[in-house]
Amino acid sequence: MKLWLVVALGGSAGALARFWVANGVYAWLGRSFPVGTLVVNVSGCFLMGLLTELLLQRFPLASGYRAGILVGFLGAYTTFSSFAIETLSLVEAGGLGKAAVNVLLSVVLCLAAVWFGLVIGRRLFSAELYPWWGHGLAYGKMAAVLASGILWGLVAELAFRPLAAGATLRAVTVMGVLCLMTVGSTVIALPNFPETRAGTGMLLGLFAASALGSVLSVGLGMAIGRQL
Repeated sequence: MKLWLVVALGGSAGALARFWVANGVYAWLGRSFPVGTLVVNVSGCFLMGLLTELLLQRFPLASGYRAGILVGFLGAYTTFSSFAIETLSLVEAGGLGKAAVNVLLSVVLCLAAVWFGLVIGRRLFSAELYPWWGHGLAYGKMAAVLASGILWGLVAELAFRPLAAGATLRAVTVMGVLCLMTVGSTVIALPNFPETRAGTGMLLGLFAASALGSVLSVGLGMAIGRQL
């Protein structure tokens, strides 16, 4: 696949993710302070550090795919231009203190986040900690199962509206979907575990990773549904 196309696809996904995350934060906390852009930039810096270690140490993908993720997706997800215009708007509105706080938090937290991501990535993805990670597991099938959580979350959120579903029904439905996805994505990887001599600790680690991926994908799907 052409490098420019990979970067373009990653950039499209990153821009949509930034739109949903920032607007979700602003809907929750208001727009008196540019906290939406701050959350996007800090989380993007953390992912930059974490994914850099993951891709280099465990999944040495072709440079094009790395560019699609790190340059395309994260480059479009984070935004220095929004930070700059929002800070200038605060200054022009007389909020010099808020502008100074925004600059300070953005610089300090973003640098801390990328460092923290690198440190966590080096510990999590080192060969000594999880020797099976990145080798011999059905990652493609697992990713497909987890990605389907976005669809299930979207469908569930849209179905709740006409049904006027209460909190109990929503919670039971979401928990059921999460359990099925977690178990399903874990079971898919089990046939390869004998090859990697995985023990109980590794199985628990895989289960925890599947659970986290399920929560994130279903949550993303439900967030998309609320925006529609």
